[in-house]
Amino acid sequence: MNDYAIEVRGLTKRYGQRTAVEELSFVVPRGSIVGLLGPNGAGKSTTLRAIVGLLRPSSGDSLIDGVPFSALDNPASHVGVHMDGFGFEAGISARRHLEICRLAAGAPRSRVDEVLEEVGLAADARRRVKTFSTGMAQRLGLATALVGSPRTLVLDEPANGLDPDGIRWLRRFLRAFAERGGTVLLSSHQLAELEQVVDEVVVIKQRALFAGRLGDLVTSDADSLEGKYFDLVGGASA
Repeated sequence: MNDYAIEVRGLTKRYGQRTAVEELSFVVPRGSIVGLLGPNGAGKSTTLRAIVGLLRPSSGDSLIDGVPFSALDNPASHVGVHMDGFGFEAGISARRHLEICRLAAGAPRSRVDEVLEEVGLAADARRRVKTFSTGMAQRLGLATALVGSPRTLVLDEPANGLDPDGIRWLRRFLRAFAERGGTVLLSSHQLAELEQVVDEVVVIKQRALFAGRLGDLVTSDADSLEGKYFDLVGGASA
């Protein structure tokens, strides 16, 4: 097993005449939290979807634990995914939703209660999903990603809809997950919050503008991730 949980290699995706990402390459080291940043339309969601096998690239590839997603044995034990478009059946309870996911992942029955506790939804397990706030739905999405006990999480805007307490909780949760040896790749527009939790950043605008350690981008107390981000994307051609 190599040092990278995720490898993206020369990834290109075209939709007709439009190029979503072009020759994009970066790695996600094991045990790290990596932020994927870029303006709207930069290709972040396309990249995440390619990594987890939801779309086929025009060229290039991506690997999870050294192999394409399609070649993973029991994918849910390797990578947990939560992103926009992964909806819930509104009429069922959170527990029932997770039970369905647990069966699909081949996880033990006890895992449902464990992940409900992990994300702070144990008291709401029997509530119908349609009654959930946006922040509660985000927590349920994270629980869904965790149900297979994966080593890696791929999360698209996981802090959307969370209140300040929820954002602080998410930051602590992700850091604890990484400290236990897990790996996280997440996209976010909340740059100030992201700066407090990531080890590395990948800034893209169809291509990679920067990929490396946060400390190599934000090099002094006078710098900020937000400032460096706008320096990069503001000066890049679309």
